[in-house]
Amino acid sequence: MTWTDMTADWATWYRRLQIRFPKLDDAAMPFSKLDRDRFEAYLADVQNLTLTEAREEVEDFLYIQSLLCEAEDGHEAA
Repeated sequence: MTWTDMTADWATWYRRLQIRFPKLDDAAMPFSKLDRDRFEAYLADVQNLTLTEAREEVEDFLYIQSLLCEAEDGHEAA
């Protein structure tokens, strides 16, 4: 999954982001979703992470979500 994939269905993915990152503020999201770098900087700030840690967290989130989507697709095909 890519950032572009996620922002195409932002409402769904934002709920999942909130589970992983509970300090996200709804008011900041319409602006942050447009720019991954801006989102990562915002995430670092609110979650008390370094920018590198925030980038790694976003990468991990996208990777894990892509694995979950693949598993769901494989389960439906069986």
